[in-house]
Amino acid sequence: MKVVVIGGTGLIGSKVVALLREQGHEAVAAAPGTGVDTLTGQGLAEALKGASVVVDVSNSPSFEDEAVMEFFRTSTTNILKAEAEAGTAHHVALSVVGTDRLLGSGYFRAKQVQEDLIKASGIPCSIVHATQFFEFAKGLADGVTEGDTVRLPAGRIQPIVSDDVAAAVARTAVAAPVGGVTEVAGPEAFELEEFIRMGLGAQNDPRKIVTDPRATYWGAPLEENTLLPGPDARLAETRFADWLARGK
Repeated sequence: MKVVVIGGTGLIGSKVVALLREQGHEAVAAAPGTGVDTLTGQGLAEALKGASVVVDVSNSPSFEDEAVMEFFRTSTTNILKAEAEAGTAHHVALSVVGTDRLLGSGYFRAKQVQEDLIKASGIPCSIVHATQFFEFAKGLADGVTEGDTVRLPAGRIQPIVSDDVAAAVARTAVAAPVGGVTEVAGPEAFELEEFIRMGLGAQNDPRKIVTDPRATYWGAPLEENTLLPGPDARLAETRFADWLARGK
């Protein structure tokens, strides 16, 4: 089948495109660099011609509250409109485990709007909620660093490698729509401080890491299990320590 991958040149999208092509599908990478701009709508109608499935793994270039809301609201509205006109049978989107519990953050408020638009569209859909990626440990630490100290909120996290996220998205794209949310996570849960300590330690990053009761997660307060998936989540096999040991 023809599958259009919005954000198809990025970290997850490029992997999804490769996996789908390996399975014999016509996977199209749609991104500004390939002539598709979801904010203006440029190139969308042409890209979606004959597509059975649209996969949206795009992300906002800015995490500033207003900018990220504008990105997800406008982009998702344009994609869904183009899908309705093209007769697309399945919309798949990548989102985040705990989105509805993190609405103190402008980023997650925007992701919730994206999900709400998808569910209200009438197009059969599957929303894949993934936990934090292994690859983003440093970026997460950078966002809460003051001087040479990483100040983290208390809480647990069950991170996953991007390869396993891409596999879950590709698998969902060629299956029947689930009509809601499905979750995917890594095999092990860590205290957030332990996850960051392992990630930075593997890079010989000298920053001090502390748990600070005043700290937030991208602006949202955390409870112990806010970032953890539910009991029905599909668990991937790649362990964080093994991934680090491979020098990724």
